[in-house]
Amino acid sequence: MPTVAREGPWRCFFYSHEGTEPPHIHVARERLEAKFWIEPIALAANNGFSAHELREIQRMIKARQRFFLEAWHGYFGYQS
Repeated sequence: MPTVAREGPWRCFFYSHEGTEPPHIHVARERLEAKFWIEPIALAANNGFSAHELREIQRMIKARQRFFLEAWHGYFGYQS
Protein backbone atom coordinates (compact mmCIF):
# COMPACT_ATOMS: atom_id res chain seq x y z
CA MET A 1 0.00 0.00 0.00
CA PRO A 2 1.91 2.99 -1.29
CA THR A 3 1.87 6.06 0.96
CA VAL A 4 1.26 9.11 -1.21
CA ALA A 5 1.46 11.86 1.43
CA ARG A 6 1.47 12.65 5.11
CA GLU A 7 -0.53 15.65 6.20
CA GLY A 8 -0.67 16.50 9.90
CA PRO A 9 -1.73 13.32 11.74
CA TRP A 10 -2.98 11.61 8.56
CA ARG A 11 -1.34 9.15 6.21
CA CYS A 12 -2.76 9.20 2.67
CA PHE A 13 -2.36 6.04 0.63
CA PHE A 14 -3.70 3.65 -2.02
CA TYR A 15 -4.22 -0.08 -1.77
CA SER A 16 -2.27 -1.56 -4.67
CA HIS A 17 -5.11 -3.88 -5.76
CA GLU A 18 -7.75 -1.15 -6.21
CA GLY A 19 -6.70 0.22 -9.59
CA THR A 20 -9.95 -0.91 -11.23
CA GLU A 21 -12.00 1.47 -9.05
CA PRO A 22 -12.40 5.20 -9.75
CA PRO A 23 -9.58 7.37 -8.34
CA HIS A 24 -9.72 7.52 -4.55
CA ILE A 25 -7.50 8.02 -1.54
CA HIS A 26 -7.46 6.28 1.84
CA VAL A 27 -6.67 8.41 4.88
CA ALA A 28 -5.65 6.85 8.18
CA ARG A 29 -4.75 7.97 11.67
CA GLU A 30 -4.05 5.42 14.39
CA ARG A 31 -6.80 2.79 13.92
CA LEU A 32 -9.16 5.11 12.02
CA GLU A 33 -9.51 5.02 8.24
CA ALA A 34 -11.64 6.71 5.61
CA LYS A 35 -11.86 6.40 1.84
CA PHE A 36 -12.62 9.39 -0.38
CA TRP A 37 -13.34 9.53 -4.08
CA ILE A 38 -11.02 12.14 -5.56
CA GLU A 39 -13.13 13.45 -8.44
CA PRO A 40 -15.62 14.61 -7.42
CA ILE A 41 -14.48 14.61 -3.81
CA ALA A 42 -16.88 12.53 -1.74
CA LEU A 43 -16.72 10.25 1.26
CA ALA A 44 -16.88 6.60 0.16
CA ALA A 45 -16.33 4.88 3.53
CA ASN A 46 -15.56 5.78 7.12
CA ASN A 47 -14.23 3.64 9.92
CA GLY A 48 -14.18 5.75 13.06
CA PHE A 49 -13.47 9.37 12.11
CA SER A 50 -15.76 12.02 13.61
CA ALA A 51 -17.82 14.22 11.30
CA HIS A 52 -15.63 17.17 12.24
CA GLU A 53 -12.39 15.39 11.31
CA LEU A 54 -13.94 14.09 8.07
CA ARG A 55 -14.66 17.70 7.08
CA GLU A 56 -11.02 18.62 7.82
CA ILE A 57 -9.79 15.67 5.76
CA GLN A 58 -12.09 16.63 2.90
CA ARG A 59 -10.67 20.18 2.93
CA MET A 60 -7.15 18.76 2.84
CA ILE A 61 -8.05 16.51 -0.10
CA LYS A 62 -9.61 19.46 -1.94
CA ALA A 63 -6.41 21.48 -1.46
CA ARG A 64 -4.32 18.57 -2.83
CA GLN A 65 -6.83 17.16 -5.32
CA ARG A 66 -4.63 17.60 -8.38
CA PHE A 67 -1.66 16.04 -6.57
CA PHE A 68 -3.73 13.00 -5.55
CA LEU A 69 -5.13 12.55 -9.07
CA GLU A 70 -1.64 12.72 -10.56
CA ALA A 71 -0.36 10.24 -7.98
CA TRP A 72 -3.28 7.87 -8.72
CA HIS A 73 -2.72 7.96 -12.48
CA GLY A 74 1.02 7.74 -12.04
CA TYR A 75 0.66 4.59 -9.96
CA PHE A 76 -2.25 2.83 -11.68
CA GLY A 77 -2.07 4.42 -15.15
CA TYR A 78 -4.97 6.03 -16.95
CA GLN A 79 -8.09 3.96 -17.42
CA SER A 80 -10.64 4.79 -20.07
